[in-house]
Amino acid sequence: MEQNRVCQACNKVISGRSDKKFCDSYCKSSFHYQKMIEDTPKFYSRVDKQLKLNRRILKIYNKAGKVTVRSNVVLDLGFDPNFFTHYWKNNKDEVYLFVYEFGFMKKKESGIEKYVLVKWQDYMFKKQL
Repeated sequence: MEQNRVCQACNKVISGRSDKKFCDSYCKSSFHYQKMIEDTPKFYSRVDKQLKLNRRILKIYNKAGKVTVRSNVVLDLGFDPNFFTHYWKNNKDEVYLFVYEFGFMKKKESGIEKYVLVKWQDYMFKKQL
């Protein structure tokens, strides 16, 4: 007596080999793709999400190429300075942390914490750490 087997992706009845798990290659591919997405480590998703948020915030506040903004302004929007992609040191040994093409450096002026925001420039490529 033959048992009715169903496709693991779409639940259609399968005919053919006894060890067959999917009705066609599309269902097989779709099933494994969904499984891969579900198994993606949460850590990488969190890092990617925070980097995208940081970049968006820096882009909003840095329209001119260089600007200074109070730290609480960007921090209140969810900016996290611990998430960055690379860094660059200028001639004064000041280190700018970058989120893709937008950089920032923490600075204290008159007791107020601020961020100096910059945009990546071609000359920085030669002086990169």
